[in-house]
Amino acid sequence: MSRTTTFTLLGFVSLTALGCGYSEDEWQAQLAKYGQLESKYQTSQQELQDTRAKLEKTEAQLKAERQRVASLEKDLEAAGFDLNKLKGTLAKSATELDQLEKVLAEREKALAEYKARAAQLERIKARFDLLRKKLEALTNLGLQVVIRNNRMVISLPGDVLFPSGQTELKKGGFEVLDQVATIIRDDGGLKARDYQVAGHTDNVALKGGIYKDNWGLSLMRARSVLVYLIDPEHGQLPRDHWSAAGFGDTDPIAENDSKEGKQKNRRCDLVVVPSAEEMLDLQAIAK
Repeated sequence: MSRTTTFTLLGFVSLTALGCGYSEDEWQAQLAKYGQLESKYQTSQQELQDTRAKLEKTEAQLKAERQRVASLEKDLEAAGFDLNKLKGTLAKSATELDQLEKVLAEREKALAEYKARAAQLERIKARFDLLRKKLEALTNLGLQVVIRNNRMVISLPGDVLFPSGQTELKKGGFEVLDQVATIIRDDGGLKARDYQVAGHTDNVALKGGIYKDNWGLSLMRARSVLVYLIDPEHGQLPRDHWSAAGFGDTDPIAENDSKEGKQKNRRCDLVVVPSAEEMLDLQAIAK
């Protein structure tokens, strides 16, 4: 319907309305209504034309690209290329790219995990180095501070602490334990740690007596050291951070086939009990 036809129709409607007895206001209202309809009709027509134009443009571009592809394929075939093989190579490359992207994502995830692991180990090592530095004073006394079974161990020679086959500390033992207790007691960090006194013997079997066997001897020696260290008048260390255990000859640090080896195995170890995080391999990160 053209705009002229529309206005002719409106004119006819207006004359008919006047002839039928409508007032001027009613006639103007009807005219406005039909004017709005005319405007909407013109707008929808324009949108329809725009959409058709876009569709025609897109179809033309698609046709041009298809022709371009066909022309390129023809040129490549003329140059001796095997298009089927080329398409297969491209598809294979796309597949390999997908696989590489997956591998890359896995490697990035693994890298992040190893970075977190390295950071954790660095924290543990820093804490371990600080602990070892604090215990350097004990090495100056001639005591060994080593890592055994993921635990830091202060090794006290049994022959210095006890007479042969006995559990009563001798004078040299009191002096060594006093020095050890002073170093631990004067450092808040060391004092707050948990410790276990571990008694050990050589493999010479103990028969009879009040201790029965090497288990009993090693345990009672560990108890004697423990009692002295937590005694309020001697070691003065907090009793709730200390315990004792006897291992007999089950955990040697040297061969028992020589006098020197047996002497090394007769000992009391002060074991620094590790925290949950420190249960990692301290021996490895200490190297």
